[in-house]
Amino acid sequence: MSSSKRIIIVGAGMSGILAAIKLKQAGHTNMVVYEKGHAIGGTWRENRYPGLTCDVPAHCYTYSFAPYAEWSSFFATGDEIQGYFLKIVEEYGIGDLIQHNSEVTECIWSGHDWQVTLANGARDKADIIVAASGVLHHPNIPEFEGQDKFKGAIMHSTRWDDSVPVEGKRVGVIGSGSTGVQIVTALAEQASQLVHLQRSPQWIMPVQQFDYSEADRDAFRADTAKIDAIRYGDDYWGGIRRFNAGIIDPDSPEMREISELCRKNLEEKVHDPELREKLRPNYHAACKRLIYSWCYYDAVQKPNVSVETGKIAAFEEDGIRMVDGSFHALDVVALATGFKVDRFIRPTKVVGENGLDLDHFWAKKPTAHYAVSLPGFPNFFMLNGPSGPVGNFSLIDIAERQWDYLTQLMAPVLEGKAVSVAPTAKAHADYDDRRIAAAKKTVFATGCSSWYLDGDGVPLTWPWGYDAFAEAMAKPDLSQFQYA
Repeated sequence: MSSSKRIIIVGAGMSGILAAIKLKQAGHTNMVVYEKGHAIGGTWRENRYPGLTCDVPAHCYTYSFAPYAEWSSFFATGDEIQGYFLKIVEEYGIGDLIQHNSEVTECIWSGHDWQVTLANGARDKADIIVAASGVLHHPNIPEFEGQDKFKGAIMHSTRWDDSVPVEGKRVGVIGSGSTGVQIVTALAEQASQLVHLQRSPQWIMPVQQFDYSEADRDAFRADTAKIDAIRYGDDYWGGIRRFNAGIIDPDSPEMREISELCRKNLEEKVHDPELREKLRPNYHAACKRLIYSWCYYDAVQKPNVSVETGKIAAFEEDGIRMVDGSFHALDVVALATGFKVDRFIRPTKVVGENGLDLDHFWAKKPTAHYAVSLPGFPNFFMLNGPSGPVGNFSLIDIAERQWDYLTQLMAPVLEGKAVSVAPTAKAHADYDDRRIAAAKKTVFATGCSSWYLDGDGVPLTWPWGYDAFAEAMAKPDLSQFQYA
């Protein structure tokens, strides 16, 4: 695929690194990766909070072409994952392609190429843009009444300040997703008092965490087939297929099995009846992203930990007042409140054909044709874009399949046989109509609030299961695209 065409990759997280490696391996040299941050890694650079752990097994959360024998545990910490990406960038020699502290602010289609502007005023142009900006990079920082009066420290999970002491302090954790659960389990051992202000409890899927010994790592180094046995084995993929079957049909035997595992975990692990009911969700298991944890229920049963399900009224100087009048005296508040997940490449201004602005195109909701391309935006491609698969599986695997699809789609442009390619408006509308109809039948639409939902309450996800996704990504249907 070697070509003189210029490609700009936006973002040096997991998918941007993937794109750069694949293009370099194909002999492509006229490219650059613009990264807004000071280092690579994306969400693994941004998130540094205590307890940060990926909920995908470490050997499954690697590039297929770069197995890694050095993981210390079955589920890896954020620091280890960031270290893996740093190692990959060095090993595959793409560091020189990455320009840090280089935020792309504008991408304007001229009719034959993209005119690109950076925050520092520099300009560039590209025949193709790969938006590898991801979704989890714009922190959702809530504003509570009286927040500015609080004398203690307030930290979002992506802005963790290691200089703030937590040992022996009174800590409040707001938010009950994976981040909140992980912070609680980590700080329960350190705080004098910890309150988990969770509002909406979560179903917890029990998993086993364990360390790899040096002998294990020696075996992985000597024979990567032992890594493949984990990455491609029935234990992992059986769980993925069970989960996918449950997503598609909330009444399926697979979803009943998932629900039963979560229910038994709650009822067998939490001994106090009052606490158990506080922790029991009133919605379908997996309606929100399932929380995988081996120790959260242990942590919240410690004598120094409490769970709060009421609504916050306001911050005060020394803590948080609840709507029911109760008060939690606090020194530190951790905001595990997630991200603004409808941004993707925004706030970058993207303008396609005939002045079509991405903000206008996405005014109702972010959308993309098979999660990777947009009608009216030629030669503009996304990895892990809107309506891509989400769930408790590796997004590296998803990005690799998307890249294989995009490689085929881009080939005529890179070979000089076409100037541009984009999906037709009709093809995209047909796709989105089918996707929305199917998404409304998934478990994500069974009556909870979650970051998977768009502004209309429809899951903004791939609704047909992993195998259907793999089949769709194997080869693009070129009748749905227009080359010029």
